[in-house]
Amino acid sequence: MSGAWSLERGACVNRAGTRFSVWAPKAKRVEVVIEGEDTRSVVLEAREGGAFEGRVPGVGAGTDYRFRLDGGEPRPDPVSRWQPEGVHGPSRVVDPAAFRWSDAGWRGLAMADYVIYELHVGTFTAEGTFDAAIARLGELKASGVTAIEIMPVAEFPGARNWGYDGVSLYAPHSAYGGPEGLRRLVDAAHGAGLAVVLDVVYNHVGPEGNYLPLYGPYFTETYKTPWGPAVNYDGADSPEVRRFVIENALYWVTEYHVDALRLDAIHGIYDFGAKHVLAELVERVHAQGEALGRNVVVIAESDLNDPKVVRPPEVGGYGFDAQWSDDFHHAVHALLTEEDKGYYADFGGVEPLATAIAERFHYAGRYSRHRRRHHGAPSHDVSGDHFVIAIQNHDQVGNRAAGERLSALVSFPRQKLAAALLLLSPYIPLIFMGEEYGETNPFQYFVSHGDAQLVESVRAGRKKEFEAFGWGDEVPDPQSEETFQRSKLDWTSRERSPHRELRALYRDLLALRRREPALRPGGPAPVVAFDAERGWMAVELSVASRQSPATAAKAVTDNRQPATGNLLALYNLSDREQGIPIPSGGLVTALLSTTDTPYQPPGAASTQRRHDAAGDVVTLPPYAAVVFRREQR
Repeated sequence: MSGAWSLERGACVNRAGTRFSVWAPKAKRVEVVIEGEDTRSVVLEAREGGAFEGRVPGVGAGTDYRFRLDGGEPRPDPVSRWQPEGVHGPSRVVDPAAFRWSDAGWRGLAMADYVIYELHVGTFTAEGTFDAAIARLGELKASGVTAIEIMPVAEFPGARNWGYDGVSLYAPHSAYGGPEGLRRLVDAAHGAGLAVVLDVVYNHVGPEGNYLPLYGPYFTETYKTPWGPAVNYDGADSPEVRRFVIENALYWVTEYHVDALRLDAIHGIYDFGAKHVLAELVERVHAQGEALGRNVVVIAESDLNDPKVVRPPEVGGYGFDAQWSDDFHHAVHALLTEEDKGYYADFGGVEPLATAIAERFHYAGRYSRHRRRHHGAPSHDVSGDHFVIAIQNHDQVGNRAAGERLSALVSFPRQKLAAALLLLSPYIPLIFMGEEYGETNPFQYFVSHGDAQLVESVRAGRKKEFEAFGWGDEVPDPQSEETFQRSKLDWTSRERSPHRELRALYRDLLALRRREPALRPGGPAPVVAFDAERGWMAVELSVASRQSPATAAKAVTDNRQPATGNLLALYNLSDREQGIPIPSGGLVTALLSTTDTPYQPPGAASTQRRHDAAGDVVTLPPYAAVVFRREQR
């Protein structure tokens, strides 16, 4: 294995045996307990900085072990590569060099080429394993997807969880197939021409099986997060905590060949040091990717609407390759569902959607009624390939009381319109598993904790979380296996109508993205015109730059018609047929309309007719979209 970095903490196999290393700055004596038929303990030597290390001859891959601090109960390794018996069981020695990779020619993707398909391993297939997911990769690739994003896989309590309760951050979950299963999935994805994004959580760890505080000051009471004490990134003894997290990122890139990391909720990461831990992490990951000869990217989930996240370090940014932009989702969802509770109170109507498309953030310094403060900052200087948008994702579906997908909330024409808004945008699209064929099974919140008191706390917390949305007490039991089983995809439905027609629309929209340079993220900013009262929007997309991002954004503010470009997408966002004005001349070919026959269920084509262009007006049925290729002028 080449590269500038390799993991030294935990259990590292070598020719003579295994070298064990653990950070435990408050301990006076640390032993590694080798488990098996002849359980034995070996005292590790104290090193500078609070580490304890030692080589144990004759110990190889497959050996179970734990660490004992100052004569206490043996505990799992904080840097365990595998927890075959769960979060409370022994750690297992793994030899990362034993796997035979077949992806030597794979070099990764540029950020602009990502079309991300987010999946949860446990509910993606009936089997719920890494190996079972492999069988679906070819179909995803054929649909136009270029990358799979795997929700967190770090070992969590039990067999059912979204993954954000992980506590063994280096150990791929055993119920999914453990380390070898994840390696097989990544290798197969690369063989199919798909990049792999791994969702990682560095803002907290789960409440059950968290042994980190026994080893060292991994957490601090200085800052509070929604999940409890914050991770200690800037206090006393924080250098080793930073190392623990940064090396975890390097570990996935190096030992598992992961192409991208998606960092969960970075707004819950607090660091007031001179160099933020996030900037350091991104820098180290980029350097490691370079050393490995691969293009590795880092994506942030951020609730801050702060372009500093994706600005380069030389201008004070963190240097992330992209960040999630939730304003687009909220704007689409509020417009199509007409929901106005919780954070959807800040959205609704055409204008928030228009500004989210033109400016990336609708809240770029505006006053937010929901937050009761000004929120966000302008991002006109940042190119579009730095923003990931979605109309559905695990948060926005699963963090509803009943986990309803868009297919359960809006009509079929509105589903198609949402797909067009997503895939005709000049940003990085993310598709949530099953979205492409209108999956109707919900994606609900599920856990399998072993602590009865914790289970009751989770149940109560879920009910309280939904009070602001007015969703009542009908919250599925997170601990019930039925909740988990209900959330599995029904792959057979994709061959039935109207799922078949929606699937065809996604396929053709993604094919259009591949063919049309104007749809590749990173080009000129879109120019958006709209009529909020009548409910229509026109989006001009071009290849050659004709306007600065600031000028494009001003077109939205002034509500002017878009300038000439290569593509023009028109959207009827209302419940009535209407004519949408277009700039004079230049319309050559209608490339795709959501009302085209292949996207109409049997019997529906006569009730929703195709677009009709006459002069400078295109008439569209309710909740429909059409995209034209434009002549250059």
